[in-house]
Amino acid sequence: MDRHKSFPPDEIATRFHHRLVLIHPFPNGNGRLSRMAADLLIVQLGGQRFSWGRGNLIAISDLRKRYVDALRAADGQVIEPLLRFVRS
Repeated sequence: MDRHKSFPPDEIATRFHHRLVLIHPFPNGNGRLSRMAADLLIVQLGGQRFSWGRGNLIAISDLRKRYVDALRAADGQVIEPLLRFVRS
């Protein structure tokens, strides 16, 4: 955080992603929608698209478990695991 109390671009887009998933506006596809929106936001902020673990987050797998665990940590105000995951 800088002296103006703002977050760096990666954290802005990651927090935006988390909030969209948390709102959960649809019965299905919330993660895909919020990942796409976060990618659009980070590019708009001058960054590179996120890697999202470089795998399939829809299929049940260890990768998806890491993603969901990172989202749950963010639910508890611990954003670091999700920040690491989006660039892993």
